[in-house]
Amino acid sequence: MSASISHLVTEVDVARFAELSGDDNPVHLDEEYASKSRYGRRIAHGLYGASLFSGIFGTRLPGRGCVYASQNLKFRRPVFIGDVLVATVTVISVEIQRKIVKFSTVCSVEGKEVTIGDAEIFIP
Repeated sequence: MSASISHLVTEVDVARFAELSGDDNPVHLDEEYASKSRYGRRIAHGLYGASLFSGIFGTRLPGRGCVYASQNLKFRRPVFIGDVLVATVTVISVEIQRKIVKFSTVCSVEGKEVTIGDAEIFIP
């Protein structure tokens, strides 16, 4: 079983995530600074993309009432403003007695993985 959502990364998203997280690193917010970085332009926060997993878990799979237990992440590529992120979670295993579901988590842009990991979710 798997579920996915897609989201266009906007200027407003990056600014709001910076405000919410307190991460005002200029590589996210300052075009001039970012133009001299290894990426050549502003990038979205890595955890912004990963936060899409939470939306899937809480609304689609496994759904209402579940709670994050853990999440491991590797950031493989940058995400730029204007990219369309596709977040996908896929069930790896289900432990019925412990009420835990383990997932593979992947964010991609144009079919290329940008963030990968795995998660454990408590189910009601």
